[in-house]
Amino acid sequence: MTDQNILIPLLFTLFAGLATGIGSLIAFFAKQTNKRFLSFSLGLSAGVMIYVSFVELLRSAEDTLTVEWGDTPGRVVTVLSFFLGIAIIAIIDRLVPSFENPHEVRSVESMQEKPSASVNVRLHRMGILTALAIGIHNFPEGIATFMAALESPALGIAIAVAIAIHNIPEGIAVSVPIYYATGNRKKAFLYSLLSGLAEPIGALLAWAVLMPFLSPTMMGCVFAAVAGIMVFISLDELLPAAREYGEHHVSIYGLITGMGIMAASLILLT
Repeated sequence: MTDQNILIPLLFTLFAGLATGIGSLIAFFAKQTNKRFLSFSLGLSAGVMIYVSFVELLRSAEDTLTVEWGDTPGRVVTVLSFFLGIAIIAIIDRLVPSFENPHEVRSVESMQEKPSASVNVRLHRMGILTALAIGIHNFPEGIATFMAALESPALGIAIAVAIAIHNIPEGIAVSVPIYYATGNRKKAFLYSLLSGLAEPIGALLAWAVLMPFLSPTMMGCVFAAVAGIMVFISLDELLPAAREYGEHHVSIYGLITGMGIMAASLILLT
């Protein structure tokens, strides 16, 4: 595989990762949290990921693996790879202490509050741990975006946009406690941005580790695992976060819209 062939997938992954910086900027400059917009956007992102996982990635994985292994063994390997992806992201999720949950909803309004000396140290630690936790979560997301873009640029764009939307509230989650504790916008923005850079690092890791061993079987297993990762992210992070903004029905409308957009794009662009 040439450098030119991996450049576009890497750029997609970089775009998705840097969206944490967008979340940070929103926290700095927005007057209030647009809960309906964030709820709809998170639902849309989940819709895109779920539809792509079950309709495109799993089907592609099964087609490839049944050719390589035969009908029944190929389906078995596809299913095992799918649940392996879920297991990987679930283990990563379990390594993050619940009291430092990186996906806890935080609002822009928190930026207007005055820091209290008694909570500064705890909040600063929370912000740094949140950035670290989000960075850890973003490694498999970067691999997912990169591998999908290798299969199809159109698919890569859709997943990159979905993950970028997902990363915007994460940028807020990193920025709010660090700015609250330090009053330093630059520091809060930097930590937010660095947490997102784990995604292109994950893509580079996938390229360095997986590419030398890439075969039809490896590609099929990776696609099925990526599908599992994205389904878990959608059900465990995106939809619960969307509901926490208090707009349950809006998040479902976003979910259905995301599925519709993804279905139309797959028909028109692939």
